[in-house]
Amino acid sequence: MKYTVRCARSGAWWAITVPEIKGVFSQARRLDQVEGMAREAIALMLDVDPHSFDVDVQPDLPEEVTRARKARSALRKAEESADEATVTAARALLAKGYTVRDAGALLGISPQRVSQLAPKRGAAGGAGKTSKGGRAALKQDREIAAA
Repeated sequence: MKYTVRCARSGAWWAITVPEIKGVFSQARRLDQVEGMAREAIALMLDVDPHSFDVDVQPDLPEEVTRARKARSALRKAEESADEATVTAARALLAKGYTVRDAGALLGISPQRVSQLAPKRGAAGGAGKTSKGGRAALKQDREIAAA
């Protein structure tokens, strides 16, 4: 059985409820304590072992948190789009005869990254989506640029 555990800030505490079971209420000082307190309250109410069921903790999120999560999700999608555009551009530049060094300079990445993203024709992974190594390389480029 899986129970939904809802929690909301109430002063300095998290007020805990379990909608599936009437009368189950508890509180915790910190969010990381909510699951344990909810398990204990459910187990006491049902007279079962606290680890004999699953819980899904669903905290009420402040508007600022919701906005931040949406922004981070949009950023991840934009990064994926930028990665694919970079791969497409690298392959197009090489197909037009640009050197890996020139392609890297134009794209703002190293010549080695260009080689990883757009391997020579006939090589494994030479067509289609970005390889895992290529995506990892682009992610590493972003992390270095952000530092």
